[in-house]
Parts: sequence; structure tokens; C-alpha cells
Amino acid sequence: MSTMMGVLQVSLGVLIVMLVGGGLTYWYVQDITQKKHAILRNYPVIGHLRYFFEQLGEYFRQYFFLGDREEMPFNRATRGWVYRLAKNEGGVIGFGSTYDLHQPGALLFVNAGFPVLEEDQAPTPPLAIGEGYAAKPFVARSIVNISGMSYGALSRPAVLALSKGAAEAGCWMDTGEGGLAPAHIEGGADIIMQIGTAKYGVRDADGQLSDERLRELAAIDAVKAFEIKLSQGAKPGKGGVLPAAKVTPEIAAIRGIPVGVDSISPNRHRDVGNVNELLDMIVRVRTLTGKPVGIKTAIGGRRFLHELCEAILRRGLDTAPDFIAVDGGEGGSGAAPQALADHMALSIDEALPRVVDTLIEFGLRERVRVIAAGKLVTSARAAWALACGADFVNTARGFMFSLGCVQAMRCHQNTCPTGITTHNPKLQRGLVVEEKYLRVAQYARNMNREIDMIAHACGLRHAREFRREHVRRVQADGTSEAFNMLYPYPEPFDGKAGLF
Repeated sequence: MSTMMGVLQVSLGVLIVMLVGGGLTYWYVQDITQKKHAILRNYPVIGHLRYFFEQLGEYFRQYFFLGDREEMPFNRATRGWVYRLAKNEGGVIGFGSTYDLHQPGALLFVNAGFPVLEEDQAPTPPLAIGEGYAAKPFVARSIVNISGMSYGALSRPAVLALSKGAAEAGCWMDTGEGGLAPAHIEGGADIIMQIGTAKYGVRDADGQLSDERLRELAAIDAVKAFEIKLSQGAKPGKGGVLPAAKVTPEIAAIRGIPVGVDSISPNRHRDVGNVNELLDMIVRVRTLTGKPVGIKTAIGGRRFLHELCEAILRRGLDTAPDFIAVDGGEGGSGAAPQALADHMALSIDEALPRVVDTLIEFGLRERVRVIAAGKLVTSARAAWALACGADFVNTARGFMFSLGCVQAMRCHQNTCPTGITTHNPKLQRGLVVEEKYLRVAQYARNMNREIDMIAHACGLRHAREFRREHVRRVQADGTSEAFNMLYPYPEPFDGKAGLF
């Protein structure tokens, strides 16, 4: 019996060796005869190690080789800051900061000789959006809010956790261009309904903007405002793309598109080709819904803004957007062509003061609220945006980190290891809504709290008192300059003839 077992084991071993040898031989012949890859043609079989290590390289660099302040798009120090806020562990460090105060672009706040005592501090007041122009203005309570991320690009558990967390923290949630999903409503958040270039969720059978659908959405109490998306920071001039694998029957029904087909939106609204048509659309949506209507756009220069403001002054303040969401060129929680992501549109560092200055010049700053977005995931960056003139800050990736995002860079592949951007049920299982929504809420609350803390250190009672003189930016020579010197406040338009 033992002899027979020995023979079987030897035979099995021989069979395994033959199979492995045959597989390697086939692999060798296939590599040496193929014509696409020079490495594999010259180094068959072992050449595959090059592609293997190249694929794993980004993960090894992230955890073993890059310093805390080196990685892009978000370094480990920044991600760790967000994780601590989301876990309610406090943004406290020991033995000093690794932030380089001499690096060009570094932000420094101007501390007051006598900071505001706790008993003299005032709560940061809410701000109304659309007051006096929309039948149902929206009173926004939080400075920090959830930027547009579409249902479909994000998983159902992720959207539900974000909505529940936003409701808990008192901030709003932007739907992104994918339409309003049941998970948005189920979570109880205040919702800004985004109207993207494909009109997902607000389109008729022909793909046009539907008055009936707008009225239906406006009747939902949770929907507080509408946002017409002209462009986003990651890919100005390019429409959104949702791969066919992510277009499930539920998502197709929400968007009003076929199941299992790539969802590709146009690179702009077909019915909006100039500023007058944009203002027409704003008036149409606000009249039909009775709710505030704004626009979201990346900024490439002053021309568009000047044309928009001139048109508003010609036509009347009631035609103006109730808010402008300024998306910096460094934005982008989803997939985007690298050519656009790397090189298109101004950074929020330059775009935000340009927008605010233009509104001041044309006397529209009090009429139009300004929302800033673009890697503003920390309280310091958000405080800088307020000092520049923003009323609110939106962040997408900050809230993704609060959900547990590890920056795997697989958002467009349906293989997100944390369940945030995938529709694979096995991967979604890792995102436990009842745990993660608390982290979303804690991140939002702690961001607001730290923004106020910075304001108090600057001698301000609350964060809405920030001005440009409260922040400095380090220049190429290592010295810092006050932001009000880099971007002086402009003189408002005096109403005299000759503007047009």
C-alpha cells in the first residue's frame, strides 16, 4: 500500500513538473514571437517581472519609499490629518510639524497679539443663498460641504453614508451630475441637485431639460438648490464618463439612459452656448422650482466672468446665479484624461481670488455667493479660501478619505478596495454605513471647528471675519507676502457709463 502511494506521489510530482514546464515553454514561445513588446521579445518570461513591479510600484512608493510630504495628489501627512479628524482623534501632533514653512506656496496665518478668548468667541453664522430672488432661499449652516460626486461613480453604501453623515453634521451634499438617487434622500441630507451637461435625472425622453422633472424634484423638501455644471476642475471641456460596467439597471433608471452602455455626457450643455443662454437657463430653473440656482465652473481667465457680469448688469440682478462654485484645476474625484487633469484650468489658488475680485468690481459680490473647491481637504486650506473671499468650501476627496479611501487610484476601474467607487458587492461589503457615516459627520464638524480655531488665533470672533490680510504666502525667495498685497481688493464698479 505504501509503495503504491509512493508511486502515485511520484507520478503526481512528474505531472506537475510537466505542466509547469509546458506552461513556461508555451509562455516562452508566445513572448519571443509576439511583436508588441520589445522587452518580452528580448527577455521572454522574465520580462513580465518588469510590468509586475511597475504595477506594484505605486503602492510600494506610497507606504515605504515616499516621505510624508512627497506623495501626490495627496501626501501621507494630509491624508493622516483627514483620517484623524474623521476618527475624532483631533489634529494634534508632537515634536513639531513636517510642513516646510520656507517652501514657495506655503500658507502662513497672521496670528494676533491678543487672540480671542473663548468667552468672546461667536458662532460662525449661517448664510442664506438666493435670499430675495428665490421663492425658497436656502440657509446653509456649515462652511464645509460635500462636493459633487455622482451616484454611479460612487457606490450606494458610499452615497448613503455621505448623506447620513451630512445630515448629522448639518452640511449639504451635492449630487454630482448623475441625478438624485434614493440613497441621497434616505440619508436625510440637504441636497444640491446638480444639472450636468447630459441633464441626467432632469431630462425628458429626448434628453432635453424637462420642466416636469424639475418641478418633481423641487417638490422634494430635501432638495434645497440646483447647480448648473458648466465644467469641473479635473476636466474642463470634457464630459463625464461612467463605464458600462457601472451602468446598472438602477443607475440607468435614475439617469434615464440604457443599461450596460458607457454613460458619456457632452462636453457642454447643447442649449447653452453663451452667457445670455446661461442666464436664460438660470432664470428658467429658478422660476420653475422656486429654489436657488447656481453654476459650477472651472476658471481659465477673466473673459468669461467679465462677460457674465456684464450680461447680469444689463439684464438685472434677478437673472444672476445665486452662487458660483469655483472648481480649481487640481480638483477631480473621478476619472479624467491626463492631458486635461494636468494642464487645463487655473488652480484654485489663482481662480478663487480672480472670481471674487470680478464680482467686487461689478458690484455683484453681495448678490452671488462663492463656493470654493480644489484639494481643500484641510482646515488650513479651507480657512485660506475664506480669507480669499469664499463663503463656503466644497470637498469631494476629503469626504472620500473620511469614508476610508486609501488613494488606490482605481476610482474608474470598478475595483476600489474600500467599496467607495465600485459596484462589486464583495468590495462594497467593506464599507459599513453605520460606522462610516459617523466619520463623515465628525470630519465635517471638526473641519468647521478647526477653521474657527484658526480664526480665533488671528484675533477674529468667527470664521466669516477672515480677510486677505490674515494669510500670507511664501514666495520663491523664501519670504512671505500678505495675500492682500498679492491680490489687492479691487475698487467696486461705480456705475458710470462706458463699462460695456
